[in-house]
Amino acid sequence: MLVVTRILLLGFICTLVAPPGLACGPGRGIGKRRHPKKLTPLAYKQFIPNVAEKTLGASGRYEGKITRNSDRFKELTPNYNPDIIFKDEENTGADRLMTQRCKDKLNALAISVMNQWPGVKLRVTEGWDEDGHHSEESLHYEGRAVDITTSDRDRSKYGMLARLAVEAGFDWVYFESKAHIHCSVKAENSVAAKSGGCFPGSARVMVEPGGTKAVRELRPGDRVLSSDPQGNLIYSDFLLFIDKEHDVKKLYYVIQTSQTRIRMTAAHLLFVAQSNGTGSFKSVFASNVRPGDVIYSADRRDMTLREAMVEKVDLEEDIGAFAPVTAQGTVVIDEVLASCYAVIEEHRWAHLAFAPLRSAISLSSYLFPRDSSPSLESYEQVEGIHWYSRLLYHLGTWLLDSKSLHPLGMAATKSS
Repeated sequence: MLVVTRILLLGFICTLVAPPGLACGPGRGIGKRRHPKKLTPLAYKQFIPNVAEKTLGASGRYEGKITRNSDRFKELTPNYNPDIIFKDEENTGADRLMTQRCKDKLNALAISVMNQWPGVKLRVTEGWDEDGHHSEESLHYEGRAVDITTSDRDRSKYGMLARLAVEAGFDWVYFESKAHIHCSVKAENSVAAKSGGCFPGSARVMVEPGGTKAVRELRPGDRVLSSDPQGNLIYSDFLLFIDKEHDVKKLYYVIQTSQTRIRMTAAHLLFVAQSNGTGSFKSVFASNVRPGDVIYSADRRDMTLREAMVEKVDLEEDIGAFAPVTAQGTVVIDEVLASCYAVIEEHRWAHLAFAPLRSAISLSSYLFPRDSSPSLESYEQVEGIHWYSRLLYHLGTWLLDSKSLHPLGMAATKSS
């Protein structure tokens, strides 16, 4: 009877924690040849996805105008891709400035354009707007939107150009005008913008009984220094990676105190002291941390957390992206206490959302102890974002957008 019970529970757990490559059912399949995808041009005034530009299912909310004198100006990066023509009618180089995500998608689109029409290049007519030429709360003011054509200005190509922009990964594409296509992307602190929240592979965690390890080297069974809900330092089981990419190059926020330096992607959560004098702390996106904020460094010698004032916030590229999850939902990394989660700026809600997955892993460990048989957690996790994290994101997107759908055409009124 015990054997039957274990088999039934195993079947249930496998549906929760088995890696995507081991799952059964419809999919690419092994050895099957994929047929080329047939691309359909967008119709005039059509936009994809069919929701308002500034909803979660598209490019997300407006976060404020970026000027050359603002702190957020460092979020913009110039695009000098020779395969893209920039109109730059202001002669200031503003059209070349954009967020990293917008730059990545634009560069991908440039390749698609040259493949689709040999001898033709992608042309940008509008990029970052510093002069107030667009409507209120336009994403052009944040470097998150571009208006594009082909270099030959052949308007018969624009419907297909819009489709290629969708395929290139822009978060919202609109055949806005017979003269151009409007494309925009999510903010840098959104899940789709930065593939969740991560640390570089070289970041160090403290492991029991007393050493350190690069985060990329973590394996199920490791116990890493973390914190309980009351702020007490404890060792907690490492369960899995929400995101795991060895070779990807990412842009990290570098948050420095006098003694510590932690690097995180924009959407990852860090704990910052509340300013109300209660000694409590809150979770904020790394992109929202500012000099003067107080974060928490860990002293393993006496197992205490100490307040540390942020002296500088910078940006830096590094290789590898890893988002470890512990049973406590927190992790001390590069001697700083951080959340394991991203996207939602509330650590408690994120930790609750992952409760089913943590429970399933705990069950598998109980049913199949490591000293007697292989555990379901012991597989080598595949590269990329964990399927459970993707599921939560798509579910949240569907729930929010189902409440904010606009009738066809309403979303277009304030796109650019």
